[in-house]
Amino acid sequence: MKKKILLSPLVVIALMLFGQQSYAQKIFTTVSKLSVTAQQVTITLDAHTGMVNYLFANGIRIDNTVAYINDLKAGIVSTADFSKHTYTNKAVHDNMGNGMQFTVTHSDDKHPFVLEQRFTYYKDHPYILISLTAKNKGAKGAVLETRDISPIAVLPQYKGKLFIPGTAPRILDVPFDNDDWTSTLERSWPKAGAPKSSGITYEFAAIYDMLKNSGLVIGSVKHDFWKTGLAYQTAAELGYVDSLKVFGGASTPDDPKLKPAYGGNDGTHDLVKHGTMIGQSVSSPTIFLCAMDDLHEAFVQYGQVNSTINGKQTWQGYAPVYWNSFGVEGVLGYEGVMMPPAVEKTSDFLHTLTNFSSYSKPVMSIDSYDQTIYSTEVLANLGKYFAKNNQQMGFYFIPFAKWSWKDDIKGTLPGSNYELKDVLLHDNDGKPIMYKDGKWGAYAMDPTHPAIRLYIIEQLKKAKAINAKFLKIDFLTGGALESTIRYNKNIRTGMQAYDYGMKTLRFLVDSIMGKDIFITQAISPMFPHQYAHTRFISTDVYSHLRDDQQGFPHYGSTEASLATGSHMGWMQGTLFPYTNLDVSIMKSFQKNPDLSEQEIKVRIYAMMVMGSILGDGSDFRQSLAASRAQQFLNNKQIAAFFSNPKAFIPLKAADGETFDQQLSFYLPGNTTMLALFNFDKQKNFEQVLTRKTLHLDPHKDYQFKDILSDNVVGELKKDAPDFKLSAGPTGAVMIKLVPINE
Repeated sequence: MKKKILLSPLVVIALMLFGQQSYAQKIFTTVSKLSVTAQQVTITLDAHTGMVNYLFANGIRIDNTVAYINDLKAGIVSTADFSKHTYTNKAVHDNMGNGMQFTVTHSDDKHPFVLEQRFTYYKDHPYILISLTAKNKGAKGAVLETRDISPIAVLPQYKGKLFIPGTAPRILDVPFDNDDWTSTLERSWPKAGAPKSSGITYEFAAIYDMLKNSGLVIGSVKHDFWKTGLAYQTAAELGYVDSLKVFGGASTPDDPKLKPAYGGNDGTHDLVKHGTMIGQSVSSPTIFLCAMDDLHEAFVQYGQVNSTINGKQTWQGYAPVYWNSFGVEGVLGYEGVMMPPAVEKTSDFLHTLTNFSSYSKPVMSIDSYDQTIYSTEVLANLGKYFAKNNQQMGFYFIPFAKWSWKDDIKGTLPGSNYELKDVLLHDNDGKPIMYKDGKWGAYAMDPTHPAIRLYIIEQLKKAKAINAKFLKIDFLTGGALESTIRYNKNIRTGMQAYDYGMKTLRFLVDSIMGKDIFITQAISPMFPHQYAHTRFISTDVYSHLRDDQQGFPHYGSTEASLATGSHMGWMQGTLFPYTNLDVSIMKSFQKNPDLSEQEIKVRIYAMMVMGSILGDGSDFRQSLAASRAQQFLNNKQIAAFFSNPKAFIPLKAADGETFDQQLSFYLPGNTTMLALFNFDKQKNFEQVLTRKTLHLDPHKDYQFKDILSDNVVGELKKDAPDFKLSAGPTGAVMIKLVPINE
């Protein structure tokens, strides 16, 4: 049933979003209003102004929102600029489920186009999806063109406000990709008189109360055209946001004058404006809105919606485990540290780790190699050697960027007859874009160019020749950059080109190598996610405890990666089968100082709580590294966990930019697992935990067992409602809670 009704000055659209157990709705319509009884959110449209209010069941409120298009000719036109506001409603039945969609059309005689806002909700799902489409009136109207379009915007000129109740409000600010060790920010409200917090988060954001863990997740669920930005600014009053613009068309250059996570390198790295959408009809990104008392569950819903719409990879059998050469030999392997005899010794040693090797065949991954050192012939021979040890081969390549000396772009792209200079993306001055600038840098390549397809085919044929079953693909963001030149003129944006390239890559992997190949993404945007089995949560992790640790790099620590990861565990099982927190190190990463045994334990625990696959990058010719591998990698309990890793749920996530983070996580199940991390160098971390919080049976006793030794280290009697767990300075604790009276 469709109805088109002129709305009165105040109309309430209340969308029913019951939980999993019940669903009911009452729709009452007249010529003056539409009312749908709801639970989780009420949407109110003021037909005089065209503005929309949202009121969520957990108390979050968004008032006076508009949608807009910034057309290249007409300029910015918002829904509040029209005088007429009508709606239609219809039932929807798609792969999301059964639901209802309301379309509000904003129109008048002054504008040659109309704006259509769509609000879609589904039975038994606690979220809504919103979008905006601009349409010309009549077939011969002027073509619309935009690189800035928003289905929901809170703007000061319309007295827009977002409010979150609670005493510790935060905004989760996420980088566009996982490059440059750029952290995820938990932005708080500044003290009186200080500048307001502002910034851009990419693809998604959360606005939440840190203490109650209640909040709103808002983000894009389609990633085949737009880079979605969420530009925000807090108000002076605690809990209020006076500007939040969710828009398709984000394009931000790196600015070395700014701190990394504040515009320095957390953006899209673009040198060119975002490409435009053009046509008689143009549409915004589709945006997900979900407010719940459990922020983690809202994120799970977000991940599930993304995978339902876009698809995702699955993996049969045990999760892969692997050894990676990068932690030993560094970039390219030109020092010859891991020449074939040493790699063979590594293979032999890993073969002795019977627990590490007892589930999936370990992968031997030669990373970032110079092909004049590790030729296809050399790697193929290594693969045959590994097979004798019941191991598999891994392969590394970069599909959308080409490393070279600066200004040296002569010659052809390997695998093709195309000149390299003709395959590169270009900036506003017509110069090739150096995605990684420097004397030795990486040029960004055009994923739509036929040479890229031929180059990928050549790389995959090498991978097949060595019988690789594991692919690590890197520096993918280069393919998502905006450009003034692109081979395929029908592909208009960096994200559209990147999606095209990844779809091509996945098709070629399946057709050349088979569908049993595990793919992990290193440096890359989070979305689109559906072409790989896992992705690095952060950039390379070197396993030292903190970024301020003397003698180590000021990046790549366990603390930094887990601080970001504490907000990203929901990706495991929704976007990807697993996450990837990079490799553990048993002694030292490349030429960095030696790690302590405590640091290694904390690192392994961090990988576990993230649901990461298990990889290691150690030089096992060193006796200390070998003995620690027996202790950690070959541990029976550790090996069993990583055969089917699951991400823990955060109890206390990272907050602020201190290195002294104190974090806690749990994994519910028949045997509940619990982990505490204390990165503070001086203070203890003690947390009181209740049966209710951990979903423990109130009628059972529990033994606490240490994850490494499986020894009993404590107990919880059935008459005790809570207990304390503590971790000393720079320490971590992980236990299993085992019921003992079934």
